[in-house]
Amino acid sequence: MSESILFRPLSIRGVTIRNRIWVAPMCQYSAEACDGMTTDWHLVHLGSFGQGGAGLVITEATAVSPEGRISPQDLGIWNDEQTQAFRRITDFLHGQGATTGIQLAHAGRKASTYRPWAPERGTVPMDAGGWPTVAPSPIAFPGYATPGELDTAAIDGVVDDFVAAALRSIDAGFDVLEIHAAHGYLIHQFLSPLSNERTDEYGGSLENRARLLLRIVGETRAAVGEDVPLLVRFSATDWVDDGWNEEQTATVAAWAKDGGADVFDISSGGNMTGVTIPVSPGYQVPLAEYVAANGDVPVSAVGLITTAAQAAEIVDEGRADAVMLGREMLRDPHFALRAAHELGVTVDYWPAQYERSAWPA
Repeated sequence: MSESILFRPLSIRGVTIRNRIWVAPMCQYSAEACDGMTTDWHLVHLGSFGQGGAGLVITEATAVSPEGRISPQDLGIWNDEQTQAFRRITDFLHGQGATTGIQLAHAGRKASTYRPWAPERGTVPMDAGGWPTVAPSPIAFPGYATPGELDTAAIDGVVDDFVAAALRSIDAGFDVLEIHAAHGYLIHQFLSPLSNERTDEYGGSLENRARLLLRIVGETRAAVGEDVPLLVRFSATDWVDDGWNEEQTATVAAWAKDGGADVFDISSGGNMTGVTIPVSPGYQVPLAEYVAANGDVPVSAVGLITTAAQAAEIVDEGRADAVMLGREMLRDPHFALRAAHELGVTVDYWPAQYERSAWPA
């Protein structure tokens, strides 16, 4: 296992990532002042992954506008104060040898909700700090308020917000950008015919439903230049007949690659409730394989990847170019270093304070 591809660097445009073990974006709902600002929690949370040897550390879904937040406690990057606050985190991660990434997001009809551990559920009312939500069509996500339908001028504004947030992200020290087009948030809402009933240039055909994403990808690429890696996270399927599916994902991924995107982070679900998802170890890896094969694009795989051997097998067999870990990273922020130890791989980025852990047991 010492030759596992899992620990080989991966170069994307002007950035080289030290290994193929990447930290998936995971919302923390911990901007306690409801101002989108990072706190000590985010520094320690994200910083621990850099100490732990991860190759790429991606922040949680970070809103490109105040109304794009999932909850009032989400992070944002719509102003200069937020941009500068992120610097403390990116500087620390770079000091640990990690590559920094940020997931840029707009929650659409799933915005203005209570964070998961709040006693309340559903949409936060205006008098409690909530705000009106928007979507491609005025179709409510079950249990949430009905959103307003975005007109074309407002769609132009969303594109502008993503581009401005991308530029701020570079100023904040992020090496990699990821556009969030998954999990039932705004871009996914446009992509899926189950949440998009528009009859204009943003609805109907696959080309029209993909128009918002492709505009964001193309205009972001033009703004940030040719050296910045650009990822797109997709939900490959709604897990519903007649919904968004793997075939459409592969097609749109290929279009996005032509427009300037580089790697596609393949997850699933989130746009519809009451669906049956066949959850098991690595259950979304076949979705990543399908998109890679049929879209001819590089992919990362995510979803119940929990052991070093499993992660190595996925990459070594060519099923994905990298693995994204979420909950397992929460259980063990030093998963990457532990994986190197378990697989007998020598790496040169053990923190000096922890280096004794690299010695044979």
